[in-house]
Amino acid sequence: MGIFDPMKPEQFTAEELIPQRPPMVMVDRLIECTETKTISKFFIREENIFCKNGHFTEPGLIENIAQSAAARIGYLNKISQQEVLIGYIGAIKNLEIYFLPKASTEISTEITIENEIMGFTIIHGRTFSNNKVVAECNMTIFIKQ
Repeated sequence: MGIFDPMKPEQFTAEELIPQRPPMVMVDRLIECTETKTISKFFIREENIFCKNGHFTEPGLIENIAQSAAARIGYLNKISQQEVLIGYIGAIKNLEIYFLPKASTEISTEITIENEIMGFTIIHGRTFSNNKVVAECNMTIFIKQ
């Protein structure tokens, strides 16, 4: 097992940090990860299962936010040399989708931790394309121990 640098989340592939496998992977890499904030990037390919009519659809945006939160947990587990845990969406609140990003563009997603209690993590997720907010929501995620 190698040495993990907590300051360099990009040292891991998304598939090392999340339980999903293609074609369900909606995160390419982690750019930043602290105890309270995570930023991920994802390049939307035309053949993505959530693309329709040249745009990344609502379910893909929701899955991207959830997987960005999951990548945070996976990263924190990896640097602690623990097993990557599986999480489940418990609730989505205040979902706003302002527009659907085009295929062949990159989105970035920022996760802010609002609370962690009794195996639940409450986050606020915001996704950006070309510096414009694409979507945002609050999400409650349950981590299976």
